[in-house]
Amino acid sequence: MRYQISGKKLDIGESLQTHVKSELGEVIDKYAERPTDAVITFSKDRHEFLCESTIHLSTGLTVNAHSRANEIYESFDICAEKMEKQLRRYKRRLKDHHNTRTTPVEFMGASSYILASDGNTAEASEPESLQPIIVAEMETKIKSLSVGEAVMQMELADEQVLFFKNEGHDGLNVVFRRKDGNIGWIDPENMK
Repeated sequence: MRYQISGKKLDIGESLQTHVKSELGEVIDKYAERPTDAVITFSKDRHEFLCESTIHLSTGLTVNAHSRANEIYESFDICAEKMEKQLRRYKRRLKDHHNTRTTPVEFMGASSYILASDGNTAEASEPESLQPIIVAEMETKIKSLSVGEAVMQMELADEQVLFFKNEGHDGLNVVFRRKDGNIGWIDPENMK
């Protein structure tokens, strides 16, 4: 497995890199099969250290976790605990997922846009038009998953919303975390 351990405006020493590789390696060996790479990024926000971790599995699923603490090692340890908890929770489903899925998750290309914020202040003037200002345009990939895999991916990636292509009928669907803690699923195909 490939590790990319870096710091944003921080010098990451050899001992921290060794610690990250050994601790994360244990978690991955215990719960995940066939990981391809791990990206761990450290940064500092005032007096706290932030750690963001992403592990890509060979099937196309991604596991994300992030944390903050006063010490850089503690920040990583908390992040690794979160990742271990996610993987432990889905260990059986990840193993079943590997056994039932013989091919990697397919991706579909799509355009993604970042729109300018309207300011959201009381003094903000009324916009001259309803057309949003596009700040950036980039390409994104939409995964082709079953609904169960989409919910698992959303929770593993620690996201609030996941847009995916439903393998059952090739339609575009959305799963999202509701305010009441449950998971919502939008499937326009069922309206036909």
